[in-house]
Amino acid sequence: MSAYLSIEGLGMTFTGASGRSEVLRDVDLKIDRGEFVAIIGHSGCGKSTVLNIVAGLLESTTGGVMLEGKEVNEPGPDRAVVFQSHALLPWLTVYENVALAVNKVQAKKTPAERAQWILHNLDLVNMTEAKNKRPSEISGGMRQRVGIARALAMEPKVLLMDEPFGALDALTRAHLQDSVMDIQQKLGNTCIMITHDVDEAVLLADRIVMMTNGPAATIGEVLSVPLPRPRRRLDLVADPTYIACRTRVLEFLYARERRPSTQVA
Repeated sequence: MSAYLSIEGLGMTFTGASGRSEVLRDVDLKIDRGEFVAIIGHSGCGKSTVLNIVAGLLESTTGGVMLEGKEVNEPGPDRAVVFQSHALLPWLTVYENVALAVNKVQAKKTPAERAQWILHNLDLVNMTEAKNKRPSEISGGMRQRVGIARALAMEPKVLLMDEPFGALDALTRAHLQDSVMDIQQKLGNTCIMITHDVDEAVLLADRIVMMTNGPAATIGEVLSVPLPRPRRRLDLVADPTYIACRTRVLEFLYARERRPSTQVA
């Protein structure tokens, strides 16, 4: 039986003024329906490039991506992206920003059905009361909630998140991580998240994909996180499985940390 989402022999080479640069080489990954996968690695290891290829925003040099047996070669509503920047239109209200996606993807629904669906997704991220506010009138964390609501409103088969909480303060990030876990439990979304945060990866993911350093980065190790759900961060602080997973990811990253060369006098 084929995987729900399959990344097969993925390679990516960019050509610029300074010549050719091989970013990715032979990336292979199978992801099951409803699975939450975190991709982690040092800067420049091609994490976002993998995500953008799955999203259809980039075309790989070699290999490809299959979703439910169909090749991914362009953007589509079956894959929604949440970027580090919320990317909301500043002249539209919270409601109107989500409506922009719903009206495009859910065009066959009646206006009343679309309105109900918009409010449903705002309610998922606890943003209903702010529906008439513009992005400048709400906090950074609230804007990111709206970005997540807009992505979910498209009813994507795969939710792609590129460091969605990286620009937020620690407390806001923790609240949004909890929200994403709750939503994923309710909806059973298939999720791929790029992160630099080890604790975030272990808390949220079913598996953590660890990338080697570039150039020609590839998957160095895939770690299963056998923690039962729902997960509560305070319960995990002293959990042996949580600690073991966190330690393994740190060991992997530390072993590949770039250090300045030492000169012998």
